[in-house]
Amino acid sequence: MHRRQFLQTATGAAALARSQAALSRPNVLIFLADDLGWHDVGYHGSEIRTPNIDRLAAQGTRFERAYSFPVCSPTRSGLMTGRSPMRLGVAYTVIRPWSDYGVPVRERFMPQAFQAAGYQTAITGKWHLGHAYKKFLPRARGFDHAYGHVNGAIDYFTHEREGGLDWSRNGKSVREEGYSTFLLGAEASRFIKQRDRNRPFFLYLPFNAPHAPLQAPPEYIDKYANIRDEKRRRYAAMTDAMDATVGKVLATLDEEGVAGNTLVLFFSDNGGPTGSGATNTPLRAGKATTFEGGTRVPAILRWPGHLKAGGVSQQVMSMMDHFPTLAAAAGVTPGNTLPFDGKNLWPAITSGKAEPRDDIFFAIGTGGMTRLAVHRREWKLVREIPRSGAPKDLLFRIDEDPTESNDLSAKNPKLVADLTRAIEEWRATHPADGVTESNSVQRPGWKAPELWIEAAREG
Repeated sequence: MHRRQFLQTATGAAALARSQAALSRPNVLIFLADDLGWHDVGYHGSEIRTPNIDRLAAQGTRFERAYSFPVCSPTRSGLMTGRSPMRLGVAYTVIRPWSDYGVPVRERFMPQAFQAAGYQTAITGKWHLGHAYKKFLPRARGFDHAYGHVNGAIDYFTHEREGGLDWSRNGKSVREEGYSTFLLGAEASRFIKQRDRNRPFFLYLPFNAPHAPLQAPPEYIDKYANIRDEKRRRYAAMTDAMDATVGKVLATLDEEGVAGNTLVLFFSDNGGPTGSGATNTPLRAGKATTFEGGTRVPAILRWPGHLKAGGVSQQVMSMMDHFPTLAAAAGVTPGNTLPFDGKNLWPAITSGKAEPRDDIFFAIGTGGMTRLAVHRREWKLVREIPRSGAPKDLLFRIDEDPTESNDLSAKNPKLVADLTRAIEEWRATHPADGVTESNSVQRPGWKAPELWIEAAREG
């Protein structure tokens, strides 16, 4: 055989081997709710109807110690990179419309790892990880297909933020009629149906629901006419509409015959905002705090035949763990040059035995107050630092006191000091140009672009 023929044959064989290896791997589907409260799912006793999320829990394993950051950009950054939002520069607040910041391009995103393993990748939903430069946008971070919006808090019907259209498909703005939650679900289903059947898929569906503005189709609002509080009624309607969309996407998996080989993750990006109709009962406080109501979130994993149906896990799991865990489950090599802060929990999840965790940190800067927390095994320290005045420390035995009702700081001064030092060492990893509470103030003279996606610059 001539050398050229040999090389062509070898190359073809290698390509076939890669294709066969990819086909043996599961599809991955991630649903990310926005501002969904701990108590706002049916399986936690809510009056909000979430039959599809509840069915997902019944068919898979739900996690009662799953954690996100107190607001969305930090959580999404940790999810996509498996690394701490503090070292990514997005620990204290979200990336605002007027911010030029984005998750640094040196970071490897989860879809890049799956893409390199032969997966076709798509996002249909909210990005919120940088929009000022093209290098920060989804298609530069590992997504073959990108649909949705780059900012948070868009209008659900006009798809605008600050008066500019924030709705696009693959780098081009699109004007479409419809409720954003339904449009995102329809695009996800379309992607699944039109996929290359010779390759697995990685699909990320980050909703903007039930985040404010509190908007929902009238027929969904009418379903909750018995709820007197208007904010709660609208929030319930938005959650119900999101659940219906989850159901339609899951039905698409069934119709396509791939539900049995699709690993599905569902969770929320932070606790529910109690001022906008959410409830986190019995947990303390809510979004934008480091109490459990701000960070402990509903979370489910489903993969028929691999995960126990109806399982309930007490494994402590953070949003940073999802990248290494999903990659391990799928047999995908992450390919990172920077070390994960998250942990591969797949062995612990499949064995059913909760694994002890290293320290897990949280932060938020809002209202002139920096709120911090660290979990260390059975302990949790909440530290609040006002703009002026002395810090306040609260210590809880969190495994026995999930409602954070019994402050044990006075009885354990050495532990408080140790945990405080750990928090300060963690805070020191924040880059100088990262976003802080000061970035929440709109720049003088700033004006939103007419078309958000086209406004992204080179560089």
